[in-house]
Amino acid sequence: MMKKISFLGLGKMGSVMAPLFIEAGHQLTVFNRDKDKAEPLRNQGAIIASNPSEASQASEYIFTMLSDDAAVESIFLSEQGLLSVDVKDKLFIDMSTLRPSTVQALSKKVYEASAHFIDAPVSGTVAPAAKGQLMFFCGGSVEQIERARPLLEILSRRIIHAGDTGSGSLLKLVVNLPLAIYWQALAEAVSLGSSGDLSDEVMLDAIADSSAALAVLKMKIPVMLGEDLPVAFDMKSMAKDLKSILATADESGLQLPTTSSALDVYAKAIEDGGMGEDDAVKVLNFMKTLKDVTSH
Repeated sequence: MMKKISFLGLGKMGSVMAPLFIEAGHQLTVFNRDKDKAEPLRNQGAIIASNPSEASQASEYIFTMLSDDAAVESIFLSEQGLLSVDVKDKLFIDMSTLRPSTVQALSKKVYEASAHFIDAPVSGTVAPAAKGQLMFFCGGSVEQIERARPLLEILSRRIIHAGDTGSGSLLKLVVNLPLAIYWQALAEAVSLGSSGDLSDEVMLDAIADSSAALAVLKMKIPVMLGEDLPVAFDMKSMAKDLKSILATADESGLQLPTTSSALDVYAKAIEDGGMGEDDAVKVLNFMKTLKDVTSH
């Protein structure tokens, strides 16, 4: 049965996810702050909303896939935001990577407007997103997640119900944390080997074929060795997630010293190396720059 769906946020991920709803036979309305990014979807049959409130009015299901907490709060709560109109019984599905506390505060606003909310951040990059092969971490009631499931299945290979509202966002941070630290640890390992004139190719090949390898490592080696490939997950997004992880830990009275160290390195790569738009795995290249600087 055809559903009316709105999709807000047409960045790297959203731009390949939203068309899957059209291909599945649903009516799609889209909104993006940069209007030019919405035009390709018009050609595929989507309706272009002029503001978030128009997108909210148009559909029963409203998906958001935005850059950070501030962007999501603005889309929902601004003067022409999603909640500025009557939204009774609509279902809002936020797929951004947010702090759990932000999700909980936002969901309260949605419930006060007599609507429903689930947080559903994703695991996966642009390539699996385009194929509908993401993994979703969902927080919210069983009833609303089951209501959303037929639509989430268009985008996903697996849906995990993590718990109450905010649990999906917390699980996403849990999953991202070891990956961020792994790339930093790998960068330090290669920097150590470089000090003894080992080649990057030899080191990365050996690590990839050892117990020190993650499954994702082999496909990332070409990027680390300088091949010009599309960015899957950029460094500024990694730093943003690490800040969210540390803020969430602080709210619980936890200390995460290794995570703090990782954030320091990514932040320096962005601020001093101008690498915010680079693939996060290129933290390896930044570590080698630090070596070059300190060796003179």
